[in-house]
Amino acid sequence: MATKDKPTEGMNVNRRNFLKSAGAAGLAETVVTQSEAVAQSGAAALGPGETAVRLNVNGKDIDLKIEPRVTLLDALRMRANLTGNKRGCDRGACGACTMLVDGRAVYSCSTLAIEVQGKKIRTVDGLANGNELHPVQQAFCDKDALMCGFCTPGFIMVSVGLLEKHANPTPEQIKKGLDGNICRCGTFARIFEAVSSVKGAPRG
Repeated sequence: MATKDKPTEGMNVNRRNFLKSAGAAGLAETVVTQSEAVAQSGAAALGPGETAVRLNVNGKDIDLKIEPRVTLLDALRMRANLTGNKRGCDRGACGACTMLVDGRAVYSCSTLAIEVQGKKIRTVDGLANGNELHPVQQAFCDKDALMCGFCTPGFIMVSVGLLEKHANPTPEQIKKGLDGNICRCGTFARIFEAVSSVKGAPRG
């Protein structure tokens, strides 16, 4: 007869071992199920090598061969020679790499290029019309809203997105719209002034 203190041979199963084995079995079943689902759907696996990617950037299609793990920032800076947007923190915290994807500001250092295929991508490189600056770019120059300039492309892009959504933003809307970007030189007051001076920025 089994007792609490001396379990009989072949029945030495405690709660911890039972839960561990049950969890492993459940995980294995989930992995198998997911693998079967992928196989049945016929979805082609991508990577780890390079794969063909087409990106629509500033109104033009760009065809690249990149690994699926490549970020939008790296794809454009390193493969397409579009270097206007900068790499700052490389962890989606400073905003220097900000681009617009379907009108929404995104951190391109934390966005996979392969995920934005078929979407409209805009970078600071495509804002000017020849020698004529975009109104937001001109406002940053007029109001001296830059110092070292490293964060400026990201601030300009997030400002363009804000002004396209709110033609005449309130001070609160401007503060909220820019709060994901950092200027380490501390020119926030001039940046705020520049954005406030632009009314009804044209859509790209």
